[in-house]
Amino acid sequence: MSVQPRPGDPRITPELVADHGISEHEYSLILGILGREPTYTELGVFSAMWSEHCGYKNSRPLLKKLPTQAPWVLQGPGENAGVIDVGDGLAVAFKIESHNHPSAVEPYQGAATGVGGILRDVFTMGARPIACLNSLRFGEIDGDDADRVRYLFAGVVKGIGDYGNCVGIPTVAGEVYFDAAYEGNPLVNAMAIGLMKKEELIRGVASGVGNPIMAVGSRTGRDGIHGATFASAELSEESEAKRPMVQVGDPFTEKLLLEASLELIRSGHIVGIQDMGAAGLVSSSTEMAARGGTGVDIEITTVPVRETGMTPYEILLSETQERMLVVAHEGREEDVRAILGRWDLDAETIGHVTDTGRYVIRENGVVVVDIPGEPLVDACPTYTREGREAPEITAAREFDLASIQPKAEEADPTWTLRKLLDSPTIASKRWVYEQYDSTVRTNTVVGPGSDAAVIRLRGTRKAIAATVDCNARYVYLNPYRGGQIAVAEAARNLACSGALPRAVTDNLNFGNPLKPEVYYQLSESLRGIGEACAMLQTPVTGGNVSLYNENPRGAIYPTPTIGMVGVIEDLAHVTTSAFKEAGDAIVLLGTNTDELGGSEYLKAVHGRVAGDAPAIDLERERRLQQALLGMIRAGLVQSAHDTAEGGLAVALAESAIADPAAPLGVEVELDDDLPAAALLYGEAQGRVVVSCADGDVDALLEIAAEHAVPAKRIGTVGTPFGTFVIRTRGATVEAPASELAETYESAIPRRMEGSVADVETSLASVVQHGQE
Repeated sequence: MSVQPRPGDPRITPELVADHGISEHEYSLILGILGREPTYTELGVFSAMWSEHCGYKNSRPLLKKLPTQAPWVLQGPGENAGVIDVGDGLAVAFKIESHNHPSAVEPYQGAATGVGGILRDVFTMGARPIACLNSLRFGEIDGDDADRVRYLFAGVVKGIGDYGNCVGIPTVAGEVYFDAAYEGNPLVNAMAIGLMKKEELIRGVASGVGNPIMAVGSRTGRDGIHGATFASAELSEESEAKRPMVQVGDPFTEKLLLEASLELIRSGHIVGIQDMGAAGLVSSSTEMAARGGTGVDIEITTVPVRETGMTPYEILLSETQERMLVVAHEGREEDVRAILGRWDLDAETIGHVTDTGRYVIRENGVVVVDIPGEPLVDACPTYTREGREAPEITAAREFDLASIQPKAEEADPTWTLRKLLDSPTIASKRWVYEQYDSTVRTNTVVGPGSDAAVIRLRGTRKAIAATVDCNARYVYLNPYRGGQIAVAEAARNLACSGALPRAVTDNLNFGNPLKPEVYYQLSESLRGIGEACAMLQTPVTGGNVSLYNENPRGAIYPTPTIGMVGVIEDLAHVTTSAFKEAGDAIVLLGTNTDELGGSEYLKAVHGRVAGDAPAIDLERERRLQQALLGMIRAGLVQSAHDTAEGGLAVALAESAIADPAAPLGVEVELDDDLPAAALLYGEAQGRVVVSCADGDVDALLEIAAEHAVPAKRIGTVGTPFGTFVIRTRGATVEAPASELAETYESAIPRRMEGSVADVETSLASVVQHGQE
């Protein structure tokens, strides 16, 4: 086929190639593939598909080392979402993805469209979305750039809330961290979970020569063009000029598209369906063809557009939201249109499946793109790079923590606990999640605020538990160990909720992989994640890699966020973190240590990020979770709470004040021969605080012993509005539970007060723009 440059298209120059993020080496590969110079449109196609965001060229060799298979995994990496079998003929689809770069320049729409995109990834598998989660990172809310941080924070939260609430999907869990490392690069990771019958699973495949290819949903505009390439480069002072690359979401159209897509899938009229997400029509059409081992031939002028004069380049690379690409059975186009019409949506035939294996785009019959399909999707050049640890990180890890002198205020141990409960990273996130509808559809059993969310599977006694976790400070100080801990903590949170951990979706947020220090963090953390997933039998079913999270101030902390789902076989086993009854016994599972490295205590009290990440023993973690599930299934556990940021004292406080309207007192005595700061606020791994009826302590300890899990009773739950007391050999923490609850609950609202009105005014025009 003869391909000629379009009149008016730019001439291909080294500068234009570089502007598209294509290296000299990669351009030479393109010349070899085509046997000629690419057209401008073809250059755009290669730029998108060979970007880090779509091609995973710096991460694919590392991702291959992750465990991805298990008897319960129905669909692993390579599709829109992973799918696992949960029994009773049901399956769960789930996926996590980032919208970091868009949210940095347009927080409301960046976050909103992140939610929309991840929902589409789930329902294109045939699953009805039943829950959303998110993992958010911002700069210091009290820092030098506090006004911008508050603007980003409020905008992202409002974007997530507005979109999810409008579509009618509950947002049931998440995490929020604040650290200067994210000052110029907020992280916005969105996760969605969907439910289906096993036989309703469908894949994004283009098969059947002659079958029509149809564009479904919103008309294509110029928003989001080159969004995938934008997400594959560092943010700079010029990034604000790239604001048009941020897509604009319409949750009401998304709701219609959701219902129409599920009806289409169940109708039998279609072969495959895929979201037009990153890289828009280019990625969806090439990936569907690659999965089917076919080619596609598209007439670009038949794609419905909402702006005049759009070029093939713009139409192919647009990331306009709420669009799907559908491959229908030949002769059933009118059936597809009829279903879409019932939902006030359009469906236009734009091409057909071929047996050539080539990616062909025509404009009024003239070929403007003709590329072999396989190199676009499966032969993106990949790189294994040199990695080395940054000297400053080595120095921070090896810093002598004993040289840090206690502050004068620490003479009162209660001051330290209040300081930690007031830390925005630890403090209650009620200000955030009360902006979300967490109960719509009435299947939420446990919503935000506990160790994991729990969603019942209607018509069964089963439930799904889900969580997102990552302590990026640990990964920064020790990437290998930090990666292990991220997986282990997610699994502990599920076990604390009564669920057997089943599978992982990961969102790998890192800086520029071309820098040896960043590549080292990426490769080492993935090594740790892989080992932990193998030990805990939680295969990785898919996810997202978000690199180049840097700006002139530097890179973010390496943040490999772990989204994990688990299965609760009986709703009677659902467990939460809140203490329940006065007089219940408090039992600690696991062992206290003298570790303080990487702790929130060092950061919040002493302004230090230093020391090694806590030690972790994956075999002990596995035994701990098995023991805990055994206790829960035996009906012995009233509450269970993982000890994480802030250590044992904070875990006890969070369980005591979980209900701020009736906080419970606590009487705890710790006889460990350890420094008070490490004992109270150290973040030793493999520990869970459980409560049980006084008469069940012996039975609970017996189960712990059977699994070789250290366990001991450390105290008793007190009365509502009682006193919170922890006694150690060298210190006593004592305060009214109601005072601790007030500190914990007011920390974020107090900091946002006074700035929220300004933030909402700034966002008003953004919201209005999204509704136009």
